[in-house]
Amino acid sequence: MCILDKWPILVLLIGSTVICQEYDYAEYDTGTDALPEHEFLAPQPSEYVDPQIFYTNECASECFCPPAYPFAMYCDHRKLKAIPGIPRHIRHLYIQFNDIEEITVKPFANSTSLREINLSHNKLKSALVERGVFAKLSDLIELHLEHNDLEEVPPSLPKTIQRLYMGFNRISKVSADTMKGLSSISILDLCNNRLTDAGVKGKILSGMKNLQQITMCGNKLKSMPSDLPTSVLQLSLENNSIASIPEGYFRKTPHLMSIRLSYNKLKSVPYTVFNLSNLMELNLGHNQLSRAFFIPKTLEHLYINHNDFKDVNVSLMCPSLDQNDANKLTYIRLDNNMLKGHVDYYVYRCFPQIQIIFYGEQMKVDTLPKKPEKPMMKRKNEVNKAFEKEDY
Repeated sequence: MCILDKWPILVLLIGSTVICQEYDYAEYDTGTDALPEHEFLAPQPSEYVDPQIFYTNECASECFCPPAYPFAMYCDHRKLKAIPGIPRHIRHLYIQFNDIEEITVKPFANSTSLREINLSHNKLKSALVERGVFAKLSDLIELHLEHNDLEEVPPSLPKTIQRLYMGFNRISKVSADTMKGLSSISILDLCNNRLTDAGVKGKILSGMKNLQQITMCGNKLKSMPSDLPTSVLQLSLENNSIASIPEGYFRKTPHLMSIRLSYNKLKSVPYTVFNLSNLMELNLGHNQLSRAFFIPKTLEHLYINHNDFKDVNVSLMCPSLDQNDANKLTYIRLDNNMLKGHVDYYVYRCFPQIQIIFYGEQMKVDTLPKKPEKPMMKRKNEVNKAFEKEDY
């Protein structure tokens, strides 16, 4: 065979090799094993106020300070009853899941670099928390005190704090003096406490100009909290006893993106109360609602399950159509209402981006729990039956 005869075969083999190489390269390029290995570069000492701090190996004997993460001290799950001394270079203190009841100033005497403290899941008591224990921690950003026995938010918190977690305690009142000056807070968690309307009354939250997330679920609130700052993006009030929402309540919080009000006692809401230009999630499940309300164009997820709706009036939810600015609703949950038949097909015109309508099972009117019979009525029925038996 001459070389010209072998040429097509040679071209075919070369082409096959190129194709295989391209395929292998694609596999290599997208795989995690293909990522180049880089040598770990430790932060330069010049980044810190004291160059010697980075090289210290000081750590409380009861805890663990990993060499790869020298600014953290892990003291969790060790059955500790007291906070050990904290070296001054430590920035992150994890001391959750212990048996600590009191907090004193002494362990924090030198820990001026602390940025995060996790004291959750202990046995902390407000009477045993020394006043101003956190006041000198001028770099503190995040404080976890959830799952304790605290009856109040610790006073004299540093103004630098941004995230404060106080859920699952026994707090019944939030003092205005305690929260005064905490304008840097962006997340405030007071879920599962004993808060009442009187306990959060007044301008307690309005001074928090950077507050974005408020969580007050699982309390004893009967009305919506007052004077929320305009910066709020998420409001969580699930598992309370809130019966109504005042007209225009959300006018002062136009940036709200998420409202969670499930497991309350809402029977009706003002028609346009949720007309917010940034609202994306609205959870009103497990209430007693029966009338439709206006749906803003930005809303994407709507939960109205476990209510008393007998029909879904889409025309009220979406009174007008605009092809250039269509509604963004993609998910709606409707189960466990009293709906009959299918949802009006107009819903697909009104909400063209809808992907899921969770209809689920519906409650039947005749299967709803009946009111207990009055004792006098029951007695009267028994007397009538007795007479009928005698006549017989």
